[in-house]
Amino acid sequence: MQRSETENRWIEDAKEYAKQLFALTGASHDFAHTMRVFSSAVQIASYEPECDHTAVMLAALLHDADDHKLFADSGQEHARSFLESREIPAELQEKILTAIRSVSFSKNRGRRPETIEGKIVQDADRLDAMGAVGVARTFAYGGEHGRSLDDSIRHFHEKLLLLKDEMNTETGKQMAEERHAFLLAFLEEYEKEMNDMTQLKPDHLFDPGGEKL
Repeated sequence: MQRSETENRWIEDAKEYAKQLFALTGASHDFAHTMRVFSSAVQIASYEPECDHTAVMLAALLHDADDHKLFADSGQEHARSFLESREIPAELQEKILTAIRSVSFSKNRGRRPETIEGKIVQDADRLDAMGAVGVARTFAYGGEHGRSLDDSIRHFHEKLLLLKDEMNTETGKQMAEERHAFLLAFLEEYEKEMNDMTQLKPDHLFDPGGEKL
């Protein structure tokens, strides 16, 4: 889709704003996460011709700007302030803010986004909680907040393994399949290794020289 020079400037400015906003956040919700969500959202949007691509891109770039895990609940103050500062039309602003409100997993349980833009950005964000990146982010977040390994593994069952069946778009559903399979494979290997260690008997232990300990 061809965008105007003004729209391109909004997007580049939003990237810079997000980069500054997340400069001091942990690895689980950093600027790299924002850009991965942006990339996935753009990919999904390319298969959804009825969506507003500019709204999708700006919502993806600003989707964590007021995340309650990172900032005090501000009524979308950061995202709204950025949009107003760029004199983005009110109708487009509301479309972007509505999409952003659709993203949170904890705040939207049992509800589907009302707009196609919200569906796309929600899918893109959830894809980044799956697969190898999702595993890495889970343990990064756990480390940042003092979670035990068991607590982080519990998060797989409470959230990550549910995401595949809650995707909205056909493209999102297809992208989620492989990432979900990786989550299952990781958990299987993790549980196997943990069980192997708990079943290891003392007479199976040796020192580096080959003698039994």
